[in-house]
Amino acid sequence: MRKIMVLGGSCGGHIAVRIARLGDYELGDIEVRKFPDGETYIRLVSNVADKDVVYVNSIAKDVNDLLIETLFTLETLKELGAKKVYAVIPYFPYARQDERFNPGEVVSFNVVARMLERAGIDEVWTIDLHLHRVEDISKLFKIPARNLTAVKELCAYMKEIYRLEKPFIIGPDEEAEQWARVASEYFDSEYDVLEKQRLSAEKVVVKPKHIRDFKGRDVLIIDDIISTGGTIVEAVKVIKNMNAGDIYVAVTHALLVKNALTKILKAGVKDVVSTDTVLSPTSRVTVAPLIVRELSKIGE
Repeated sequence: MRKIMVLGGSCGGHIAVRIARLGDYELGDIEVRKFPDGETYIRLVSNVADKDVVYVNSIAKDVNDLLIETLFTLETLKELGAKKVYAVIPYFPYARQDERFNPGEVVSFNVVARMLERAGIDEVWTIDLHLHRVEDISKLFKIPARNLTAVKELCAYMKEIYRLEKPFIIGPDEEAEQWARVASEYFDSEYDVLEKQRLSAEKVVVKPKHIRDFKGRDVLIIDDIISTGGTIVEAVKVIKNMNAGDIYVAVTHALLVKNALTKILKAGVKDVVSTDTVLSPTSRVTVAPLIVRELSKIGE
């Protein structure tokens, strides 16, 4: 009989509890605290020997501390006899630096991938990983890797809660086309993407690729991440100029840096919905069922 234990890190405990309940798995316990000098102390309270362990931790916001916590925990799981270790990292860090743009730059995306591999894990899972020039997560890792998507879960929530009038799906930039396409299939609707030019870390210019008239239609903007909210705000301006009805936003990871949510709502968005990969005021959709479904596909 396959024994599965689910463990949650500092930013994954809420998801771990839901996974354990939905999948009827054993929920383990980890103690994480800080020494007075700021170093991280971790103790695996539960016995993980001879068990398949699913460790869940989103590495967002306090990125460096959470990365250390995750690496320390994953390597120790193997040392303590875990049979297999699945690292579920819903929000994966350092994905933006996936190339050396200037001489001497650290390609942090690759470095983090190698660190995880050296921890001895068997598989790594992410959710809606922010892929730019890396087309497939399997090309980043030398171990099995899965990039799941929460777009259908977000769409199901939007469909249940709101009666969208002849919805049109918009991706705020070309990178969001993959999610806009999935959402359009779910709603059996058209979709389009906007063109984005990044001027700085916080300033962007967004333009329409095609001139449209959304009169009598609601628009759902779908994306993977909201950070400062600048891209969404500029996208809303473009969509408003096309006579859109109500405008909604659904994203997987709502980082909502500074006053991002306020800016987006002031721009005219009726509601913002996100998952619980990063807890925020907009987290109304859990990714736990998505992870449980994937776990059920793994053979004995």
